[in-house]
Parts: sequence; C-alpha cells; structure tokens
Amino acid sequence: MSAQLIHPFTFGDRTQSDLLGGKGANLAEMVRMGLPVPPGFTITTQACREYLASGKMPSGLISEINNSLNDLEKSLDKKFGDPTKPLLVSVRSGAKFSMPGMMETVLNVGMTPEVAEGLAKISGNEKFAWDSYRRFIDMYGRIVCDVPPAEFHQIENRILESHSVKSIQELDVAGLQALAAAFIKEIEIVTGKPFPTDPREHLISSVEAVFHSWNSERAQLYRRRERISSDLGTAVNIQSMVFGNLSDDSGTGVAFTRNPATGEIGSYGDYLDRAQGEDVVAGIRNTMSLVDMSKKEPVVHGELERLMKTLEDHYRDLCDIEFTVERGKLWILQTR
Repeated sequence: MSAQLIHPFTFGDRTQSDLLGGKGANLAEMVRMGLPVPPGFTITTQACREYLASGKMPSGLISEINNSLNDLEKSLDKKFGDPTKPLLVSVRSGAKFSMPGMMETVLNVGMTPEVAEGLAKISGNEKFAWDSYRRFIDMYGRIVCDVPPAEFHQIENRILESHSVKSIQELDVAGLQALAAAFIKEIEIVTGKPFPTDPREHLISSVEAVFHSWNSERAQLYRRRERISSDLGTAVNIQSMVFGNLSDDSGTGVAFTRNPATGEIGSYGDYLDRAQGEDVVAGIRNTMSLVDMSKKEPVVHGELERLMKTLEDHYRDLCDIEFTVERGKLWILQTR
C-alpha cells in the first residue's frame, strides 16, 4: 500500500510542514483552531518528489485528486465544472520554506464559459462572473502555459483601446469576454494546441505547473543562496474559492499582527474592496489601511482583529495573514 498523497485541511497541524508544506501545515493548524478557512486539500511534498524523479504524475495521484474533489463537492454541495452550482478552486504552491521565484497562484480553476454564464445567474452579477473567467484564463496562460506576460499586456492594451477605457475594471461584459478570447488565442499560438475545455484538465495541469516551479531558475538560485535542500519538493494546496470581487461588501487584504518593521503592537495591513487575490499587491487601485477598513466594514474588521489576536497568541509570533471578505463574511486564506 503506497503512502497517501493527499490530505484534507482537517488533517495534521503546523508541525507537519515536511509533508504538507508551510502553507498546508498552517491551514491545518487554523482548521484545528476553528478559524474560518475555506475547505480544501493538500497534495503532499512526497507527491512532488515522486513527480520530479519520474517526470510523470505518481500512480494513484489523479484518482486521489478526483476522490478529494468529490469529498469537497459533497461538503459544499457544489460541483466542479457544473454551471448550476459551480465549485471553483485555487491552486497554490506551498513549500516547507516560503520561497520567492516559485509558481504564483492560479485562481478560479473550474471556470468555463458555461460556468461563467451560470455564475452570472447565481450571483446576479454578470460582470463579476466574466471577470472571474478572464482572471482564470490570464493566470492559466501565464503560469501553466508559459505565455510571456508582455504578450498579455499588449493584448490588454489593444482591447482597452478598442473599448475606449483605461483599465480592465472599466471594461463591460463584452470587453471582458473579448479579452479572455484574445488571451485564449495567444495561449493556442504559444502552446501550438487547442485550449483545453475540461476543467479537470485545467486542475491537473495547474498541479503539474506547481511541481515544475520547484525547479524554476529563480527557485534554484534562491535555494542555493539560502542553503535550502533541493530535494524537499513542494506541496500543492487546492482550496475552494471565496470571492472578494463579488459585491460592495466583499474584498481582499493582507494583515500583520504587529508592525513588521519595528515589532510594535497593533494591526497593520491593506484592504481592497471588490478585489480578488493578487489585486492588493498588483497596484491596480489604491488600497485602504485596516483603519479605513474599520470605518467601512466595522463588523468584519472587529472579527479580523479578534482572529489576529488569537493567531498571535497561538503562534507567539508576528503573523502575516491573507484574508478575503465575501458578502460580509470573513475568511482566512493563509497565515505565515
């Protein structure tokens, strides 16, 4: 019987970063503490090591992914790839040590044009649905298909110009659809094959991209400099999506339980309403401080403050937290 290669977030704790990676171990710890963490599962570092050694997916990993996805579908009463009650997930790398130069995140995996139509109906917000689709195509193209970001920027500028707007946020539904279609065309040129339409294929390819990123040039340079062993491998976290770009009482942010520069007590960080994932650090719009957030979302901010205190008391260290607010509900996505 070979070792299990996937564990749900309900398994393990922060001591298991060798197996679950730093991110996975901290997610498991927060679930144990009863914090509001969107459910998901972690593919172990062992799976990555096997993949890198053989150059192919370890036997049994695909069926374990399918089983874990089924469990996630049952727990959330959603279905991956189903337009009527779609389950969307994020795919993130999580090595034992935090490592710049490794793969970024692929959000909204499970998105297809049909799912976007369905999501528009369910959310009552067509623009949100097609923006989520556009984001998925953008990340999948850059991270999984290695499309040079400069190519996508050129396409972006062309579409913005033809729709007479200055930023992606100002595009209407037709503009977002045109942008996604143009991205797909570019992906097909770069990869030399048709864009896959099966969301399960998107998920498997995203997992493989995380495994590959362990040996990217930047990751190898960083490991050499920091004397991190190159045979650790990385875990992969598959987490159900929560949407900070859904409505006016949604947003995303990063928070520190004290000043990261001086160690002074107090909460520090940034919040961006109607935003998702990398928007906070991408500089697309000005973020608000947590103090300003407390005026806009006093209830959520109060809950965030309580959870930050809980985390710092528990870890006895400064915690760096990523969070999302979806329609007034706070979710903690990770902590370091």
